[in-house]
Amino acid sequence: MSDRQRILIAGTGPASIQMAVLLKGRLDCCIGIVGRRSVRSEPFFAALERNDQRIRVDIQNEKHLALRGECRIDHVFQGYDSVQGQWDTVILAVTADAYTKVLEQLDAGVLRQLRCVALLSPTFGSGALIRHWMNSRHSQAETISFSTYLGDTRWADARPSSNAITTGVKRKVFIGSTRAPSRQVEQLRTLYESSGIALEVMNSPIEAEARNISLYVHPPLFMNDFTLSAVFDEASARKYVYKLFPEGPITPQLIRSMLAAWREISAIGERLHLNGVNLLKFMTDDNYPVRPESLSRHDIEQFVRLEAIHQEYLLYVRYASLLIDPYSEPDRDGKYFDFSAVPIRSIFRNKEGLWDIPRMPKEDYYRIKILQGIARRLDSACPTLDLFIATYERSLAEAALKLAGEPLSDAFALQSFEEDIERICKEIGIHQSRTPT
Repeated sequence: MSDRQRILIAGTGPASIQMAVLLKGRLDCCIGIVGRRSVRSEPFFAALERNDQRIRVDIQNEKHLALRGECRIDHVFQGYDSVQGQWDTVILAVTADAYTKVLEQLDAGVLRQLRCVALLSPTFGSGALIRHWMNSRHSQAETISFSTYLGDTRWADARPSSNAITTGVKRKVFIGSTRAPSRQVEQLRTLYESSGIALEVMNSPIEAEARNISLYVHPPLFMNDFTLSAVFDEASARKYVYKLFPEGPITPQLIRSMLAAWREISAIGERLHLNGVNLLKFMTDDNYPVRPESLSRHDIEQFVRLEAIHQEYLLYVRYASLLIDPYSEPDRDGKYFDFSAVPIRSIFRNKEGLWDIPRMPKEDYYRIKILQGIARRLDSACPTLDLFIATYERSLAEAALKLAGEPLSDAFALQSFEEDIERICKEIGIHQSRTPT
C-alpha cells in the first residue's frame, strides 16, 4: 500500500482512527475518512474540524507502543455520496451488514477506479458478497478479508471525538484475498508484523473469515434466554457475558450448544472445502491463553478427536479458567484481575432518540442468519443455529411488543438478509436456491 496509494476508510468509529494512524504512520499514504451524516457521527466530524483534521491514538499497554501515534487526515467526507477523487483502496470499517449499503452510495466513478476493497471486520461470506457485488458493477477489484479487527479500540473519553485508545491487541489475525500472490496482502503483513501482530495468510477471504472467534462463541453466549433477558430488560440487575451462572450465562448446557454450533459451522466449511478449526486450540493459542495447569497441551492438540462429553468438559474448564486473568499479577489480597466482568449491555436510546439494541447481539443476528442461509442451500443441517435464531427472534418480537408506541430502530425488525445470502451463495458456487424450512 505504498507508492503514495490513496486509501479511503469508510466508517467513523475508533477502529477507523487506529487504522488511519497506523497506515499514515508506517506507509506513505494519502488517507481519507468518510462516514454517513448522522447525529451519532456529528461529534466526530466536529472534532476533526476543530483539530484541523488531526487524530490521535493512545495505548493502554506499553507493549503496544507501535500502535500509538497521531496524524492529519488528508480528506474528510461527510456522507458517502460526497466522496470525490480517485481512490485505490477502500477499507470498510463498518459493520458487515452495512458493506453493500456503503458501496451503493459511492459515486460510480469512484467505484470504477478502485483496485482493492478490504473488509476490516467481516463475517463468514462477506468477501464473497463484496466480490459478487463488485463484479455486478463490472469491477475486478481485489477483495481482502481480515478475520477480525486487530484489537480493542475505543473512544478516549467515551464519546466520538478525534482521539481513541487501543486497550488490547490480538497476537494473530488471519487474512485472505481473491488474488494470489497479492502485493497488498504482503504489504499489510509487513505492516501488522511491524506492530507486533502476526498476520497469517489464508487461501481465500472466506477461509480468513472462518477464523473469527466471534463466529463460534457469540451466538451461544448471547442468543439464550438468560442473556437476552438482560439485553431487553434495561432495569434488570447487571449480568456479565463471560461469567458462570448465575452471574453470567455459562452453564454446561450453553457449552453443549457452543460445541454443537461449532460442529455445524465446521460441516458448512467442509462442504465448501475449507480447512477446519480446532476450537479449543483457536481459543487458547490465537485468542486468550490459560495456564497449562488448567488445560494441557495434549488436550488442546487432540481436541477434535475427543468424545463430545470430553470436549464439553474442556470448554467449560477453559471458561472457568478465564474468570480471572490467569497471567495477571495478584494484589495483596491474592485477587487477580476480574477478566470475565464484561457487562451484558441492555437496550438503549441511541443518538437519534430511538430504542436500539447493543452491537452484541445485533451484529450476531446478521452473522448467524448468513450462516443459516448458506447451510440451507448446502442441505447442511443446523438445528443449533436454528434454535439460536428462533430464541433471538422471539425475544426481539416480545421486546418490540413491550415497547409498542415507542420509537424503535430497524434493529427490532425481523430480517431475512436474503439478498446478501443469494449473492454469497452465487459467488461461492451454490447455484440452487432452496426454500427455507
